[in-house]
Amino acid sequence: MFFRLLPSIEYTKSPISYPFSESDYVVATNFFKKYTIDENIFEYAVYFDKYVIQTGERLDTIAMKFYKNPFYDWVIAITNNMVNPGYDLPMDDNAIRIYAEDKYDDPYSGTHHYETIEYKSVQDVVLQPAGLYVDENFYTSSHTFNNGASLVTIPGSTLSRPVNNYEYEIQKNEKNREIYLLQPALVGAFVSSFKKSNKYTESSDYINKNLKKTNRI
Repeated sequence: MFFRLLPSIEYTKSPISYPFSESDYVVATNFFKKYTIDENIFEYAVYFDKYVIQTGERLDTIAMKFYKNPFYDWVIAITNNMVNPGYDLPMDDNAIRIYAEDKYDDPYSGTHHYETIEYKSVQDVVLQPAGLYVDENFYTSSHTFNNGASLVTIPGSTLSRPVNNYEYEIQKNEKNREIYLLQPALVGAFVSSFKKSNKYTESSDYINKNLKKTNRI
């Protein structure tokens, strides 16, 4: 359904002959037509529901589940800024293991980065949040905090931890599970906005609202 909503473009075939005739042009879908979501759609951002993708689910099965139409999978992809759903969707455990082993020389022992561990004062105030990226120097050095009672010096290895390559890929993969679904009542307005945005306006290359002509570079 998504590709049917994109406009087309006539481009010249090579070699280029002159003057041009209809046979010198090929009609193709214009994948480079950029779509910007109507700002009015975002006024209804409260109507986006957070959803956690389960292993094995695809965008078309999620679209069928929520919109009763598997062909609205593209709506989910666009509203979540997915460039390539094949890579933006979470992988299963076996796939992520194979991916990590292929990507890294040492997926299980090699350190990808260091990240902080939460540290609180004696009054239970967070002095250092968890999950911040830090460098190896932070990990190997000592750091001084006022813990609410006195100044204390704490080794970086207590305040942070190494994250190996495999663990990093798992973390990244888990983030891909969280998406936002436009509530069904707003899908019609979104599709209408998409259709309207993908119409050509009159110009020197204009043929009709769904087709324009351009020279191949």
